[in-house]
Amino acid sequence: MSKKWIIRTGIVILIAGIVLIYNHFGLSQYLSLSSLKEHQEMLNQYNSQNPWWVLSLYMIVYILSTAISLPGATILTLAGGAIFGLGKGVIIVSFASTMGATLAFLASRFLLRDFVQNKFKDKLVSINKGVQKEGSFYLFTLRLVPLFPFFLINLVMGLTPIRTLTYFFVSQIGMFPGTLVYVNAGTELAKITTLKEILSPSLIFSFSLIGILPLFSKWIVSYIKSRKNLAKFKKPSKFDYNLVVIGAGAGGLVSAYIASAVKAKVLLIEKHKMGGDCLNTGCVPSKALIRSAKIFNYFKRAEEFGFEGVSAQVNFSKVMDRVHKVIKDIEPHDSIERYTSLGVECILGEAKVISPFEVLVNGKTITTKNLVIATGASPLVPDIPGLHEVNYLTSDSLWEIKELPKRLVVLGGGPIGCELAQSFLRLGSQVTLIEMSPRILQREDKEVSLHVEEKFKKEGMVVLTSHQLVKVDKTRNELVCLTNNSEVRIAFDQLLLALGRKANVKGFGLEQLNIELSNSGTIQVDEFLRTTKYPNIYACGDVAGPYQFTHTAAHQAWYVAVNALFSPFKKFKVDYRVIPWCTFTDPEVARVGLNESEAIEQGISYDVSTYGIDDLDRAIAEGEAHGFVKVLTVPGSDKILGVTIMGEHAGDIIAEFVAAMKHGFGLDKILATIHIYPTFAEANKYAAGVWKKANAPKKLLDYLAEFHSWRR
Repeated sequence: MSKKWIIRTGIVILIAGIVLIYNHFGLSQYLSLSSLKEHQEMLNQYNSQNPWWVLSLYMIVYILSTAISLPGATILTLAGGAIFGLGKGVIIVSFASTMGATLAFLASRFLLRDFVQNKFKDKLVSINKGVQKEGSFYLFTLRLVPLFPFFLINLVMGLTPIRTLTYFFVSQIGMFPGTLVYVNAGTELAKITTLKEILSPSLIFSFSLIGILPLFSKWIVSYIKSRKNLAKFKKPSKFDYNLVVIGAGAGGLVSAYIASAVKAKVLLIEKHKMGGDCLNTGCVPSKALIRSAKIFNYFKRAEEFGFEGVSAQVNFSKVMDRVHKVIKDIEPHDSIERYTSLGVECILGEAKVISPFEVLVNGKTITTKNLVIATGASPLVPDIPGLHEVNYLTSDSLWEIKELPKRLVVLGGGPIGCELAQSFLRLGSQVTLIEMSPRILQREDKEVSLHVEEKFKKEGMVVLTSHQLVKVDKTRNELVCLTNNSEVRIAFDQLLLALGRKANVKGFGLEQLNIELSNSGTIQVDEFLRTTKYPNIYACGDVAGPYQFTHTAAHQAWYVAVNALFSPFKKFKVDYRVIPWCTFTDPEVARVGLNESEAIEQGISYDVSTYGIDDLDRAIAEGEAHGFVKVLTVPGSDKILGVTIMGEHAGDIIAEFVAAMKHGFGLDKILATIHIYPTFAEANKYAAGVWKKANAPKKLLDYLAEFHSWRR
């Protein structure tokens, strides 16, 4: 039997013995507020006669109770104020609590650390690194803002690599504000002689301090953390701008405009084209292409609408000319001229962030009080053998082609891939859509994915799910995919990559500042959209995530501008509670809030009400009688949890549900709202009617039936 094992056994026996004595003799009765008040006069008298004896006994009891994690530390702290007064009490309690906490820390370390570290070695690697790097700050935060009971902090920190002396001194400093507040409250308790004095102003103030402490402590922690990294850089005595924005996409444009609207001096820097991805390579050109493809598809359906002998030919070059004309027509909305007229200074050039306060652009160093990163994202290009040997397309480069690909392979069955695949199919390409997952549009409910896939196949598309691209054979212009351990070869003339987008975080100085990135590669931001290291650097849009939508970037931009310009006086947490989106395939798929798949995955109870759009008069009249409105509600309530709409104009008609979820009204109010007949928006009212019918008060209706029968 080893010496260490004997010592461990002895410590466990000692702790167990003290706990048994504590419980057997009911010592907890003495660690209560009523007991403290009852024995207050006796304690004060005894202290005046034997101060060193009382001090020693108090220290021993406090240290032991804290070391063994016995309840009653709060009462002992109040007692310290009641017996010793504020000045002396704070010093005594501060050292006693820290010594007791350190003994608990050492006991945990000696008894359990080796076992825990060996047992969970792999899982604790990142935690250990974090503690070694910033353990002092973590501990200080926990001590200052006690989200967890102190006894748990003592035990858990003992399992980590933090040094004992560091633990002692950081605990001493971190617990001091709380000690001061509680000891002060104890001095006020000592002055109570009657029940009426419980409501004395001084006592109310003391306990108000206890309530305010967590908020004040949180502010202190935030302030220290925010200044810690900025202290490494020289702060200019004055700034050229209140706000510099890098990137003139949706997020950058809106944040710059808002800053200018509240009379801040703002600079917007764009290295390529104003309007960013949405205007130049994303939303605008793709929707223009979708529209052309849809019009041509109507020609194919001419007989369905009563026309004979109708024919049309696709001039793909003119289709693309129209796409660029649409971009050109919308360009003035995002132009330098417009934003200059709105009070925003605009520079075309490549920005380089050289410090949290400085940006280098076109050879000139500019100083700014706050910085917004809105650099967007770029198409994801995987590292697949042979891929870089073929002239593949992405959603960025697609818009420069002038000839319609004869055999087009679209890699990726997400929203971008599905929208573009269907458009090229309708314009005349032989399209193969390849998706690694078991189904396309993976984020939507299964029935939605299957319905869209069936529509694609009906129009002539080849849809290959559960296919993983492993190689590109340039000599044969073939893709080599694996599915179920078998090899599939797919011939192509043009390959379009639509595998998602990665945040643009490299090449303009963020690496040198060690800006922290999330697991998905976006800039890590807090609830105020500040970077985690620098409180004056903000990020919004695709580069920040978690959503890659133009409307979300604009939504974030408001928070970025307001928080940057008015913090610390006022700041707002970004609100992601109601984020809608739409995939502009035919049929369109629009969603807000939860769908059934997510509700089941998260264990959220729900009721579902579904209305089939094939029953809607306007849909029948337009030859688009397909799809549905599906609403998830809280069981027994009309409160909306989420909505999925599949069908014509889904992206437009979902707006009513977005407003309902944002402003807290339910299906009853939608049902009571007059909807124009005949419109697609009526589908919302009918979906609300489905819910109402399912939730009708059956007993009341039975009574009404009897009432009307009696009246007859």
